[in-house]
Amino acid sequence: MKRLLLVATLILVPIAAVTFASQRSATAMSGAAAKWVASLSADQRDKAMFPFDSDERFRWHYVPNETFPRKGLTIKEMSEPQRALAHDLLKTGLSAKGYMTATSIMELENVLRAIEGGVRMARDHEAYLFSVFGTPGDKQAWGWRFEGHHLSVRFDVVGGRTTASSPTFFGANPAEVREGPQKGTRVLGAEEDAGRAMLESLDASQRTTAILPIEAPGDILTTTKDTVDPLSPIGIKASALTNAQRDRLTALLDVYVGLMAPDVAAERMDRLKKAGLDNIAFAWAGETERGKKHYYRIQGPTFLVEYDNTQNDGNHIHTVWRDFHGDFGRDLLREHLKSYPH
Repeated sequence: MKRLLLVATLILVPIAAVTFASQRSATAMSGAAAKWVASLSADQRDKAMFPFDSDERFRWHYVPNETFPRKGLTIKEMSEPQRALAHDLLKTGLSAKGYMTATSIMELENVLRAIEGGVRMARDHEAYLFSVFGTPGDKQAWGWRFEGHHLSVRFDVVGGRTTASSPTFFGANPAEVREGPQKGTRVLGAEEDAGRAMLESLDASQRTTAILPIEAPGDILTTTKDTVDPLSPIGIKASALTNAQRDRLTALLDVYVGLMAPDVAAERMDRLKKAGLDNIAFAWAGETERGKKHYYRIQGPTFLVEYDNTQNDGNHIHTVWRDFHGDFGRDLLREHLKSYPH
């Protein structure tokens, strides 16, 4: 009997920990969002707020605003106190590393403006937009989004405790700044380096499975599709790796999971583990030499990560995290409605 109780406790403790973390992150988000919304004028709220069931919640992209007109309230339109509150909200969804990555991506707009001379587009680092869907703290569902060129993060809070966080997009142009005061900056350097470390850990036989017989695609294959399905071929599965190689794969996953706030990251990892870590696969396409065009993806039963560095002659990175059934909180909403029919 004692043995059964011990087993039950070992199972329930991690579940309870994830549940508590989920409630904690949801509470932090609702508090920060409510403070930001309360600071807005009526006109600003009209721009920033949408019903939770609005089609706008499903609109997203990673191209500049001139190419994809966005709705929401830009940082440029906020007062300094409002900007501080908006950044407080962003910090509830992202880790310290994730927040630094996001703000560094925004600063790359200044680099692009210097490179292009302001000829092509405005390249404004304050043209990123915050949006809120529903009422922060709503016990049924609400959400928020932060988006602009090369950056799209969203969080949907369902049932007051469970948080969905995909699609998530981080991009960098240039991938490596090669001139000017910020020369040498690689905002998404960890994403490239960890991917290369994974590839370089494979032996010749394993590479025949992992490296796809295609050129690196010109962009992430899933683009901004509303829903995505698993991609084929999957590459080499974790079950075919040595322990050291599995550690490399885990380290690569951590680069992406680690962009999220700790509680949100814990939820992501919990879903991956439940689906089976042995079923996660790694695939590479394109050149293997540094500085050349390349692409890789990490894929499991429930999720997909794509990394593409082909534009601008291999100096322009796009990355995305997608959940096959959980983008925009779809799986959480389905489960919530089963438990609490309305």
